[in-house]
Amino acid sequence: MSDTITSGLVSLDEPLGADKSAVIRALAQRVVAQGRATDADALYADAWAREQKDETGLPGGIAIPHAKSTAVSQPSLAFARLKPGVDFGADDGPADLVFLIAAPADAAEEHLAVLSKLARSLLDDEFTGALRAASSKDDIVRIVQEAIGEGSATAHSAPAATPPAGESDAAPTPAESGPRPKIVAVTACATGIAHTFMAADALTAAAAKNDVDLVVEPQGSSGYQALPADEIAAADAVIFAVDVDVREPQRFAGKPVVRASVKRGIDQPDRLIAEAVAAAKDPKAERVPGTAQASSSTAAQESVGSRIKRWLLTGVSYMIPFVAGGGLLIALGFLLGGYEVTANAANVIIQNSLWDLPTEGITSPLGPLGQYLGSVAFMIGATSMGFLVPVLAGFIAFAIADRPGIAPGFVAGAVAVLMSAGFIGGLIGGVLAGFIAWWLGRLPAPRWLRGLMPTVIIPLIGSVVASGLMILFLGRPIAELMLGLTDWLNSLTGASIIGLGVILGLMMCFDLGGPVNKVAYTFATTGLAAASTSDLSSTPFLIMAAVMAAGMVPPLAMALASTVLARGLFNPVERENGKAAWLLGAAFISEGAIPFAAVDPLRVIPASMVGGAVTGALSMAFGVSSLAPHGGIFVFFAINPFWGFAVSIVAGAVVAALVVVALKKWVHKKGAQEEAALTPVGATVAA
Repeated sequence: MSDTITSGLVSLDEPLGADKSAVIRALAQRVVAQGRATDADALYADAWAREQKDETGLPGGIAIPHAKSTAVSQPSLAFARLKPGVDFGADDGPADLVFLIAAPADAAEEHLAVLSKLARSLLDDEFTGALRAASSKDDIVRIVQEAIGEGSATAHSAPAATPPAGESDAAPTPAESGPRPKIVAVTACATGIAHTFMAADALTAAAAKNDVDLVVEPQGSSGYQALPADEIAAADAVIFAVDVDVREPQRFAGKPVVRASVKRGIDQPDRLIAEAVAAAKDPKAERVPGTAQASSSTAAQESVGSRIKRWLLTGVSYMIPFVAGGGLLIALGFLLGGYEVTANAANVIIQNSLWDLPTEGITSPLGPLGQYLGSVAFMIGATSMGFLVPVLAGFIAFAIADRPGIAPGFVAGAVAVLMSAGFIGGLIGGVLAGFIAWWLGRLPAPRWLRGLMPTVIIPLIGSVVASGLMILFLGRPIAELMLGLTDWLNSLTGASIIGLGVILGLMMCFDLGGPVNKVAYTFATTGLAAASTSDLSSTPFLIMAAVMAAGMVPPLAMALASTVLARGLFNPVERENGKAAWLLGAAFISEGAIPFAAVDPLRVIPASMVGGAVTGALSMAFGVSSLAPHGGIFVFFAINPFWGFAVSIVAGAVVAALVVVALKKWVHKKGAQEEAALTPVGATVAA
């Protein structure tokens, strides 16, 4: 690897401009002049864009503007010692030591590691003092090279390696004040080169000074090493010092959390440590969303079944916003444009506008304006629904292989749509693409190729192999399976379709937004996406109505029981939750019943399942269809007949409310034995 800094990249005590924009531009021009970048304006623009997100001035007269740019051909450090200093946004005044860190857009891991070493060295007073005392450009080059490991080690200029996170050299103090607090932290910035690692080191140093055990996970551009599950489990609190999303945040679910920008992790590490220690003792502190069970083990410790469930639910969770938003827009399109709006909606939005409304083929009860607006809403919704299978496949692959799996997964999902393989094709394509990308990522690649693996090689080969297998071998059989499933569903009548409604109702109420609920909902929404609007009484529309109606039952039943039928059987908090559950249930948010189920699951869940089964059966018996995948009573215009929908929900909610009241009155909690004895009740109902 060639030198990252040379004397030609160093400016000593020269005026480069009166503001930070001029300094960054001058250093970018210096990088280009040395033949290490191709376009000074492009490099400046990328560095300036990063500066606009968060100023790069640091305490102690330091600034580190930085960027990953396609204009950079060789990782470079351009340095300027300024007299006078220039304001880069630090609280303690202008910066006189400025490093422009320029990395190629596809920088290999070892290059990013070198640049990260510099960022960490800037926290060392001996290193910055040596830079200020240097008398020549060659001295600057030698000091920096020794710090980043490109020169021979000397005593004064290479700062001591930072101990691994959580393993401070500081001797432990006597345990007279009790056990040392245990904190875990994640640091991450937009580029993942400088601030990420500087914040990690600053927090580590502050923790050692304050007698706190700290383990940090820097999530940099070159990847990250996930914290061990036992470290997370033992932690009293979590610090997220990040400017981007934390990767796999569910690992920390249930832990008290302190959130801050990555720059604050550098500027105020002592305060963040103190806030984390305080949060650990505060029962009202913010906590990482999710369940502790989900974060108690890493993927390596999960069972095969748990991994598969996590992969599939990841895809489903990213798919649902497309389904909900797109489906509601389609329903709105029908409301505005009539049910025949689908015939020429595409032509209307291309050939017409608000100033040139359509004049022919008007099917809207609202006339030309309604026809145009209905066509717009329908086409936007249909386009959103068109992403359903690719998004499902893409994020299943993402769950398996992280970011390199996204492109192969999306392409495999799109091929599944092309082959009419439906959501089953998307599931299989996503799993296939994820495993191929995961396998490719584990291959030992030569150093020169490593930087291209996640951005070019894995997406290219993964897409070709996964999609090729779908086209050559898997697509047609899956398409035949989907066709057979569709024909079978459409053939259901009488008792058969009512039985399907009972099963779907039980599933929707079994875990209130959990995996079983999501399976039923995904089954309904993917069928809705593939259904033809030429027959609005076909089975997919009936299934969607039954699923939505049954999902509304648990919160409405708990609201009815706690605020009307038996207020005395519920505590004040539950009665307050019951008031909110009215609206949540009406909007088809099953999670509105979770506060009740969390306190008393063996009474609430079986009662909800009985009510959900009643609602599902009645909805199917009345032939209720829904064109909308979400919204509850607020999408009444997309439900037919609405009276059947309302009667089904009311009947199920009343039954569930009466059952839960009866269980609370006559089946009392007296101990673990009776709780165990109650367990078969839920199992019997579910069966």
